[in-house]
Amino acid sequence: MERKEIATLDDIKILVDHFYEKAKTDLLLGPIFNGVIKDRWPEHLEKLYRFWQTVLLEEHTYHGSPFVPHAQLPVSKEHFDRWIQLFKQTVDEYFTGAKAADAKWRAEKMAEMFHYKIEFYKNNPSKPVL
Repeated sequence: MERKEIATLDDIKILVDHFYEKAKTDLLLGPIFNGVIKDRWPEHLEKLYRFWQTVLLEEHTYHGSPFVPHAQLPVSKEHFDRWIQLFKQTVDEYFTGAKAADAKWRAEKMAEMFHYKIEFYKNNPSKPVL
């Protein structure tokens, strides 16, 4: 498959679908994703399409707070490092160009922020999750 720019919702779907196929079967990430999402993968993927469509294509179809559902996950830096590794690998397999680079940068920053916030709430359980 020839790599191309991320330009449409169909491109977002390729990225999200292939990435989560890897994550679902990954020895480290799979048990967490499958344990939380269970049989709601179609619904979860739909949210992710809208999230990345909003972030990368600036087509504002996602509404919500992405951190809150992740706040109580039993994850550590190791999980975020693996998530980023698989995400970047997937981007590089299918896409090239400015949006692909932006996707990898944004994913890395999101993982860093989520990890930081999860650790903060683990160490400060009396603080409300925002």
